[in-house]
Amino acid sequence: MDSNTAPFKIILGSSSVARRQILTDMGYEFEIMTADIDEKRIRFEKPEELVMALAEAKADAIVSKLQIRDDQVKDAEPTLLVTADTVVVYEGIIREKPSSSEEARKYIKDYSGSTAQTVSSVLVTNLKTGFRKGEWDRAELSFDEIPDDVIEKLIEDGVVLSVAGGLIAEHPLISPYVKLLMGAIDSVMGLPKQVTERLINESL
Repeated sequence: MDSNTAPFKIILGSSSVARRQILTDMGYEFEIMTADIDEKRIRFEKPEELVMALAEAKADAIVSKLQIRDDQVKDAEPTLLVTADTVVVYEGIIREKPSSSEEARKYIKDYSGSTAQTVSSVLVTNLKTGFRKGEWDRAELSFDEIPDDVIEKLIEDGVVLSVAGGLIAEHPLISPYVKLLMGAIDSVMGLPKQVTERLINESL
């Protein structure tokens, strides 16, 4: 996608470094806004329902921030708001961002020699027309045994505290221990490219 000729604007409703990188890799230029919602207040038992509800809540919060008036939008080029969410599912239990280094350490130790899934949602809202569409995507990762010293280095790095389930498969410390990936790495990272591209096109 040649962002210089795109007849629309994009707002990425996320502070995630990984999502920012993925959208950049897709060839888009975009503005960043954050929703600042209390994600813990939104609870669903099914991970697919949870990530979709969180993406919706983020979109609603950002739309409220923008306070767009109809007369401001009529002659403007379309603006697409992209929101997303990701959780990790381990042994049937939903995992969000670790609340502490201790919890992150436990999470990563659990993945060692085992398997985890990620469920990621993408929601695209056309701020000009009001059209909104979202989908979720699933990926599965199997890991070799992860040495304790590697886990400690990941904890010291700190980035595992800011990602769902403390799972950051693309990190150079952890990627050598990914034995099998079923699905797309960009889905694991929080923004599945194919889903995002399709939703952008369908939202115009």
